[in-house]
Amino acid sequence: MEGIKRMITGGVLSAGARLPVEKDLAAELGVSRGSLREGVRALCIMGVLETRQGDGTYVTSLEPSLLLAPMSFLVDLNASSNSPHLQSVRRVLETEAAGRAALLMTDADLAAAEKILLSAEALIYSTTAIDHDAVMEADIAFHRVVARGSGNPALEALVEALASRTVRARMWRAVNEEGAERATHQEHRAILLALARHDPDSARIRMGSHLLAVEDFMHDQARLSDPPQAAAGQGVAAEATEPGRTFASAADVMTGQE
Repeated sequence: MEGIKRMITGGVLSAGARLPVEKDLAAELGVSRGSLREGVRALCIMGVLETRQGDGTYVTSLEPSLLLAPMSFLVDLNASSNSPHLQSVRRVLETEAAGRAALLMTDADLAAAEKILLSAEALIYSTTAIDHDAVMEADIAFHRVVARGSGNPALEALVEALASRTVRARMWRAVNEEGAERATHQEHRAILLALARHDPDSARIRMGSHLLAVEDFMHDQARLSDPPQAAAGQGVAAEATEPGRTFASAADVMTGQE
């Protein structure tokens, strides 16, 4: 691993480059072919390398979204008691992302965010039963657009990792507050208004306040008791095995979103 890493950081191998054949690379690095295979497998898992059937092994694009993707898996494995701490980090990152996005988001970006909120609005104010899964999907999409609008791929990737669906399920597992989704929607509206006005200070304040409410809730829940993790795991399994379903279908008591 270290040998290949040195070749990449030293410019011998660049993004998209094909690795030398196994025999030659092992000799160049002074390691056995078995050790080399283990290192290659580990780097593939980390998003640094990718194997192409019948074509060899290549360096990936090395984009932050690839290199930081494993972090999302690690976040999912965190104990429920750590969720407030993760939410705190997420709040700091997304607050800055909103401030940057206020300066950089284009009319097309703002239109995409508006479209998402309109879809959520139709769901939240529907005269029929609210589709909480769909509302949560809209929530995730809105935060993703803002993070992307920051113009910082590394920041975007970190936000994505910390806002993983398993963490969200844990956060809102026990939320059953009347009007919670409507209140959250209004907070999203305030964030978008600040972004549309290209006011970074207001965007930071609105986003920070929005996520602080979630953080406070998490701290309160942590003080009371640790919520069961089974439902969160069930939600991930449902999402992986049943197309179109999300964790919220497993967390049948969840009615809020961040």
